[in-house]
Amino acid sequence: MKKIIAFNLMILFSVALLTAQIMTAGDFFQSINEFYGTIKDFEANVAITDSKSVSYAKVSFKRPNLLRFDFTSPDTQVICFNAETLTIYVPRTRSIMTQTVSSAGRSSGAGIATPEGLSLIRRYYAISYETGQNAEPLEEGSLEMVVKLILVPKTSSEGYRRIRMSINPESKLIRRVEGYAKSGETFIFDFKNYAINKGIPDTRFIYDPPSSANIYDNFLYAE
Repeated sequence: MKKIIAFNLMILFSVALLTAQIMTAGDFFQSINEFYGTIKDFEANVAITDSKSVSYAKVSFKRPNLLRFDFTSPDTQVICFNAETLTIYVPRTRSIMTQTVSSAGRSSGAGIATPEGLSLIRRYYAISYETGQNAEPLEEGSLEMVVKLILVPKTSSEGYRRIRMSINPESKLIRRVEGYAKSGETFIFDFKNYAINKGIPDTRFIYDPPSSANIYDNFLYAE
């Protein structure tokens, strides 16, 4: 009888231990979301890859929704969102395009890697592990270990049909976002060298464009 009781206790202990070790993808994502909720501002280097080119920039973010990209390739290109207006400077054509918008947009691959973006993702996307909760190489041959999540939109109104998000489980920082657009294109955002809560001033998100540039207002809705 004692052996049977001991055996049953061992089984119960093993089941409890196994259950405690399992973290669902939703719970893991929520822990990342909560961590990003503590971030007041950050800067990072980002590489943006599509089928035609690779661009490099420094991204700056400040709560609640200030966002700016200063590109080194294409050199001097700027994308700036100051919570009300999206401004894009294209040096090749010396053009400034502005658009009044309500948010930076959850469909932006880079915008996903912000506290506001993560909150919207949790609301509008179904979240699952790609292979499991254990960390795996960022890519084949890489020594960098990440947890990979697959995000699938709950409705057809989203710009991406699927998103893969790679997260460093130790720092809880987003390392890579891969967006698979409905058009068939793939966009990859690689984030490195984060600097968190350094006290970025609001003036960082005021862009003073070249006076000689051509200005196109409300370009998203221009005929």
